[in-house]
Amino acid sequence: MWALRRASDPLRSPGFSLGTARACCAKLGISSKCVEDKAGILQSPQLIPDRGLHLLRFYHRTHDSSDFSAGRCGFASQAGAESSGEEDDLEDGFSELEIPDSAEAAKGNIAEDEKEDGSSSEDDLSGDEMVDQLELSGSDTEASQKRSPTKRKFSDLFKAIVSSPHLPVHSVLDKWVKEGKGLSREEISSAMLNLRKRRMYGRALQLSEWLENSKRLDFDERDYASRLDLISKVRGLQKAEQYIQNIPKSFKGEVIYRTLLANCVMAVNVKKAEEVFNKMKDQKFPITTFAYNQLLLLYKRVDKKKIADVLELMEKENVKPSLFTYKILIGTKGQSNDITGMDEVVKEMKAAGIEPDISTQAILARYYVNGGLKEKAEAMLKEMEGGNLKENRWACRGLLPLYAELGQADEVRRVWKVCESSPRLEEFMAAIEAWGKLKDVEEAEAIFERMCSTWKKLTSKHYSALLRVYANNKMIAKGKDLVKRMADSGCRIGPLTWDLLVRLHVEAGEVEKAESILQKATQQSQLKPMFTSYIVIMEQYAKRGDIHNSEKMFHRMRQAGYVGRLRQFQCLVQAYIHAKAPAYGIRERMKADNIFPNKGLAAQLVHVDAFRKTAVSDLLD
Repeated sequence: MWALRRASDPLRSPGFSLGTARACCAKLGISSKCVEDKAGILQSPQLIPDRGLHLLRFYHRTHDSSDFSAGRCGFASQAGAESSGEEDDLEDGFSELEIPDSAEAAKGNIAEDEKEDGSSSEDDLSGDEMVDQLELSGSDTEASQKRSPTKRKFSDLFKAIVSSPHLPVHSVLDKWVKEGKGLSREEISSAMLNLRKRRMYGRALQLSEWLENSKRLDFDERDYASRLDLISKVRGLQKAEQYIQNIPKSFKGEVIYRTLLANCVMAVNVKKAEEVFNKMKDQKFPITTFAYNQLLLLYKRVDKKKIADVLELMEKENVKPSLFTYKILIGTKGQSNDITGMDEVVKEMKAAGIEPDISTQAILARYYVNGGLKEKAEAMLKEMEGGNLKENRWACRGLLPLYAELGQADEVRRVWKVCESSPRLEEFMAAIEAWGKLKDVEEAEAIFERMCSTWKKLTSKHYSALLRVYANNKMIAKGKDLVKRMADSGCRIGPLTWDLLVRLHVEAGEVEKAESILQKATQQSQLKPMFTSYIVIMEQYAKRGDIHNSEKMFHRMRQAGYVGRLRQFQCLVQAYIHAKAPAYGIRERMKADNIFPNKGLAAQLVHVDAFRKTAVSDLLD
């Protein structure tokens, strides 16, 4: 077992040599000893076919960070591992990694009638992207729907299920069969895909259960994997693992375990994700780029040092990186405000023959904006526009908020003019967001009203665009009126709306009211609130040094299933620091949750250590 090695830069440029490494180390201020051949730390690159990724690693041993088994090529977190201080919420997730869907929703009675389940549109893998990458879709119809998004159609079976929201799905299906209607795989696959896209996972699971129990469909590995994925989303990882035992051995292959791995990552369950990955290696399953990307997503969130080890393993196993792999690396560099490193990733990606798509360009532009690099951001936005914005119209939804970030109202108007004659839902929402960023609430409201008059049915997701504007501008009265309007229109009020209401009151300084709203919501509904709904309240209590209420919110998060997150403990420690009180047993509590402090939290823990020794305390003793 070797100690897990750390990378200061995960990419190797073509023609890499030890001399190059020494030079780079000198430039980065790293000792060249860490790349000596004789230490066995620097390994010669193995080129991936078709100009794949060349990995550059400058390693030094971490202190008990974890173990990396060279023989098994596996991962195992150990005591003492440092978690990254930059933890993204699952609900907010890796928004920069999503591929924008250019689809225009079918205009009519069904307008993305999604279920609010606490997952925003910014999960690290969106519903249909998860289906795409897991290869859970099972018909040519689904593929054609994805290739021709502007001609999205809904299957009759899907319409029957969503038009009877108060009936169990099995009742809808029994009636369907009784009426003599057919249940082809194409019809089933189309219905399942549309349910997933709207995050109606409970209904999709009921459909899958009925199909398996009634033997109406001969299940293959993808069907079992789809069922596994839905169980994990609706009932949790433990139930999903139990279901695996019921899957016939002949279908218990790589697709099943990569599906479980993806859900472990979504739950930020590091230990379980590593166990599943190692099991896949032990059973000699071919490990795909998707599985490696899942590990990259996980470590991007909890322990960035391990990213280099995943890349090394990909190189060793000759697994070619995908566009999504590069997006993860770009996001990692961007989050650390390492713009130079981010540009190097892009350069390496292009050298591998992969050109940035428009969503990757949007990611880059966003980090340039955040980094204050206005000229680079503007250049990237022009690149997104292409030669003719009308012909490249689907870029508008990304351009609108990005130009607003730059404070360029004239550019927002110019881009909106391209869409103005017949805006799509996504463009309406992007424009509302843009004007909100520019503090032009009236313009945002005008566009919202036009959206309401254009579309027959809107969901809470669409209302949330304006509600977010009100929250950011501390307009409580207008926010409340909008929520009442949502309810009157028949919108389901769920976790996304709760989260914005909580933020609305927190921004206005009404923390206790925000907590009351969240508590009432959880009592009235079985839906799970978003992580951010809890943490934004807890942060306010922590700033006050209110240990009692901070601990209360910490406990409620655990009750909701949010366990083992660094940010929870960071917030809790802050409460004790501001209260100038010792936090008895805090390290033991963290260890029990398999959470290990980064440098920042470790420094803060010293201040709340009940048994801390100082020069003064020694004198007094």
